[in-house]
Amino acid sequence: MIYGNAWIVTMDDTGTEHERGWLRIEDGLVVDAGAGDAPGAFEDLGGAVVTPGFVNTHHHLYQTLTRARAQEADLFTWLKTLYPVWARIDEEMEYAAARCGLAELALSGCTTVFDHHYVFPRGVSGLVEAEVRAAHDLGVRIVASRGSMDLGESDGGLPPDSLVEDIDTILADTERLHTLADGALVQIAVAPCSPFSVTTRLMEESAELARRLGLQLHTHLAETVEENAYCRELFGCTPVEYLERVGWIAGDVWCAHCVHLSAADVATFGRAGVGVAHCPTSNLRLGAGVAPVRDLLDAGVRVGLGVDGSASNERSDIFVDVKNALLVARGRGGGAALTARDALRLATRGGADVLRRDDIGSLEPGKRADFAVWRTDALEFGGAEDLVANLVLSGPHRVDRLVVGGADVVRDGGLVRADEQEIAREHRKEAARLWR
Repeated sequence: MIYGNAWIVTMDDTGTEHERGWLRIEDGLVVDAGAGDAPGAFEDLGGAVVTPGFVNTHHHLYQTLTRARAQEADLFTWLKTLYPVWARIDEEMEYAAARCGLAELALSGCTTVFDHHYVFPRGVSGLVEAEVRAAHDLGVRIVASRGSMDLGESDGGLPPDSLVEDIDTILADTERLHTLADGALVQIAVAPCSPFSVTTRLMEESAELARRLGLQLHTHLAETVEENAYCRELFGCTPVEYLERVGWIAGDVWCAHCVHLSAADVATFGRAGVGVAHCPTSNLRLGAGVAPVRDLLDAGVRVGLGVDGSASNERSDIFVDVKNALLVARGRGGGAALTARDALRLATRGGADVLRRDDIGSLEPGKRADFAVWRTDALEFGGAEDLVANLVLSGPHRVDRLVVGGADVVRDGGLVRADEQEIAREHRKEAARLWR
């Protein structure tokens, strides 16, 4: 299959773009891309911009059920408000929440989603499996995680004791869920929740398990000033120093947020290969601050974008975060701090690098055929000569077409494998049941 008459943004190492170009796909893989007339019969994309599919490196799909709650709260107050509600979640709610969030993400150009699920109410099963099923039904790739919390309020942690688990249960279930992975559409990561909800022993044993199974490690880190103070009080060190203490300063680790990092922390991440999921919208919503993305990139840190949960972002729309990443970087460092193409790279190649996926993130021969088609004939493109820059600056947009592994997931702005309204109806029903 050849797609032609489009502005092809390859995101290869040299940033190759074909302003009037074509893309050839065969057997779910990119075969070639080039400039000018397509080499044979082609589907005319009408001057659209084609980018690699976006990669979301941090999300909490279950949180679509609890939007617009604790609206003026900081992170700790927000969590304490919502923990008791999340403690009532079950498999049916999780499936509805995941379908809703994944559908929103697909419609915003996202082809691969990492989800950090760490809430496991006692007696409830099938939560991670429900997410994987929802991703399969919609046709997107998922990196699911067996998150965990074992440090409850009675032991100095933030979550209620009713939501923490014992370490042996956590590790055994993580190993069991590893069997869901197929390496392409489904992967599994090991993801203790955060320094204020997890014991040192769980951090250490999670790392041992992940490295034995060859899995990536993920956690929240340095999101707020309160977290920094908490780590100093509980562990006598900063969050990054704590990460080093438990053996997590390594190239198989990526951390969400990383707002409050020192220059030495940034250098440590760059030297060790630790990745960062930058979540600008969520960080602004909770008043946490702005991550030093330009400094991280200059230090050689792997940086991708994370939407974060829809209870601290309210939109599972990664395009919002593409634009916000650009804006907050410039608000922090001036107009030249990040370019529009830098922001797109964070959402594509950057996200793939963070997840250690060398098969997605760019449109190069041999890569998986994951791409987004963005129409350029709408009102917001009038007067724009640089359509790629305008795509970011005038965003967010609903994708016209989304392709995963050569198969359509979105076409003509609508889901191919599911009904958007039916997803919304089922989601409203399950959300209402959660709040009863």
